Amino acid sequence: MLAAAGWGLVGGAALVLGAGIGLVARPSQRVIALIMAFGAGVLISALTFELTEEAFRRGGTVAVAAGLVAGALAFFAADWVIDRRGGAGRKRSGGEQADGSATAIVIGALMDGIPESAAIGLTLLEGGGVGVAVVAAVFLSNMPESISAAVGLRRAGGRPSHILAMWVAVAAVSGLAAALGYGLLDSASPVLVGAVQAFAAGAILTMLADTMMPEAFEHGGGVVGLVTVAGFAAAYLLSAAS
Repeated sequence: MLAAAGWGLVGGAALVLGAGIGLVARPSQRVIALIMAFGAGVLISALTFELTEEAFRRGGTVAVAAGLVAGALAFFAADWVIDRRGGAGRKRSGGEQADGSATAIVIGALMDGIPESAAIGLTLLEGGGVGVAVVAAVFLSNMPESISAAVGLRRAGGRPSHILAMWVAVAAVSGLAAALGYGLLDSASPVLVGAVQAFAAGAILTMLADTMMPEAFEHGGGVVGLVTVAGFAAAYLLSAAS
C-alpha cells in the first residue's frame, strides 16, 4: 500500500510542479493548450492499453461495459453538481474562476484527480510493479491541468500561496487515492477489479472530454489534433516497451 501511495504522490507531484510553473512563468494560453492536448493523448492511450484492456482481461465484456458506463455517469453527475455550485471554470486559464466558488473549485480539483490516482494503485494489484505508462500519463496530464488552473486562479485574483496550498492538498489526496485503490481491492475477485478499472477509465475519459479537450481546442486551434495523436503515440510506445 505504501508503494501505491508513493507512486500516487509521484503523479500528484505534477500538480504542484505545474502550479508553480503557471504562477512563475505564466505561459500563454496557446502553450498551455498544446501541453494539455499532448497530456490528453497520453492519458487516452493509457486508458486504452493499461486500464480498459486489462479490465477486459480480468473481468470480461460485462464488467468492462458496466464499469465504463458507471464511471462516466458518476463523473458526469458529480461534475454537474460541482459546476452549478461554482466550480465550472476550475481548469480554465482565462480567470473564469473569479465568478466561481473557492470550495467548489477545490472539491472539483479533487474529484478530477481521484480516478487517475486510483488507477495507479490498481496497476499494482498483480504484484508485477507499477504501470509505468499509467504513472507517466497521469503525471503528463496533471501538469497542464494545474498550469492552466493556476494561471486562471491567479488572473482571478487568487493568492499564490493559497493556490499552491490547494494543489499540495490535491497531490496528497492523490497519494491516498492510489493507496486505497490498491488496498481495498488487493483480495478482490478479478471481475470486481476489472469493473473498478473500467469505472476509473470511464470517469477519466469523461473528465478529459469535459474539461481538458475543450480548453485545448479553444486556445490551441486545429493543431491540437496532431499534438494529441503525438501524446497518444508516445504513451503507446512507452507502454509497449515496459
